[in-house]
Amino acid sequence: MHFRKTVTFVVMCAGMFFVLLDITIVNVALPSIGRGTGGSGVADLQWVIDAYQLTLAGLLLAGGTLGDRYGHRRVVTLGFAVFGLASAACALAPGIGPLVAARVLQGAGAALLLPGTLAVITRLYADREERARAIGAWAAIGSLALPAGPVLGGLLVELAGWPWVFWINVPVIAVVIAVIVRLVEESEPEPRRLDVPGVVLGTVLLAALTFTVIEAGRLGVTDPLVLVAAAVTLACGVAFVLTEHRRADPVLPLPLLRRPPIAVSTIVAAIMNFGINGVMLLLTLYLQTVRHRSPIEAGLSLLPLFVPLVLLPALAGRMAGRHGPKPVMLAGLVLLVAGFCLLLPLQTGSAYGPLAVAMVVIGVGAALLTPSVVALAMGAAPPGREGLTSALNNTARQAGGAIGVATLGAIAGDPARPGAFVSGLHHAAIVAAAAYVGAALLTVVTRTEL
Repeated sequence: MHFRKTVTFVVMCAGMFFVLLDITIVNVALPSIGRGTGGSGVADLQWVIDAYQLTLAGLLLAGGTLGDRYGHRRVVTLGFAVFGLASAACALAPGIGPLVAARVLQGAGAALLLPGTLAVITRLYADREERARAIGAWAAIGSLALPAGPVLGGLLVELAGWPWVFWINVPVIAVVIAVIVRLVEESEPEPRRLDVPGVVLGTVLLAALTFTVIEAGRLGVTDPLVLVAAAVTLACGVAFVLTEHRRADPVLPLPLLRRPPIAVSTIVAAIMNFGINGVMLLLTLYLQTVRHRSPIEAGLSLLPLFVPLVLLPALAGRMAGRHGPKPVMLAGLVLLVAGFCLLLPLQTGSAYGPLAVAMVVIGVGAALLTPSVVALAMGAAPPGREGLTSALNNTARQAGGAIGVATLGAIAGDPARPGAFVSGLHHAAIVAAAAYVGAALLTVVTRTEL
């Protein structure tokens, strides 16, 4: 029994690890992907990232509902299978269009498997303290993907080529599926309905918004295609709110957002990843295209950003438990503002040291903010709605990250023009810092105690 429990826990952690790995490992491979697939500039590379994150954000709540309805083992297995097949399709993609399509499928697989991994672990450990330790370990193992991605991605690109950042998933996932089928017990299905209109409208809303931002950076804000996309975004937003308000089983219960702690944590979670995911893209392009670092050198150069995200969240979680989430959130937001301001002196020939300092400050700020935002949300979750509250927080982070990649990438422009790109990077840093200032002010002025 102990062996079965341990193996089940390990394979569920593998799910969290691979979902996060395929965000960070792809970033460092982007310049090579652009050259290998005929991508035409930064907008195409933005879609390689956002196709995955948008689909994950749009379908994450639906993935949890499907797991509740049909059994988490069944849905997690399906998610791994889709993720593995999509990874192979990414590796075999002959051009940027097929690669983006395969990334959409990969995001769908991730959305199916991610909620179920936590649900299986929650059911696996009945004791409250044991369950808390297991969930903490699940999150910590997932966090290892953040520093592992750039280094592993850089190594694979240099030694074997960019397709191997996707091929590496396939054999491991095949083993994981075999273990799940043999050892993981099925959960009892619950008769929950899936809000298909809400899922479709929410996903199209995110996609249309991201398309508007990315293509506005490439075509200009007055281009007819951009204006049509903006109109679709507005229409989908209105339709989504009206649909969710009227349905008895909405994918996003709007009353949750009437609780100030949940509303604030959702907004701050989105803003957090808006800056972090955007700067990951820009610094990757800066290091490889402007500074001509190799993929492995660029991956190693990004470690100061990611190492604090592995080392500090447990400490930040204890601080939030002792002092409350709000002071820790504010400390993290102040550090993020400072870190992005430290990017402003960056030039095409700047030394690495000041950039490393800026990345450390940003990483520490994000490490303080991540667990405190989750703690604020979960502390206000209604009984029986803990899973939905957690999924809402994760959805906000993925959506914010996708929009950050689109927005900050559009502001920075094409790295093939180094001087203009660095100037654009400065403007992007100012926008991100301003967003964090806004998040801090919102946190201060909102009453977050129930």
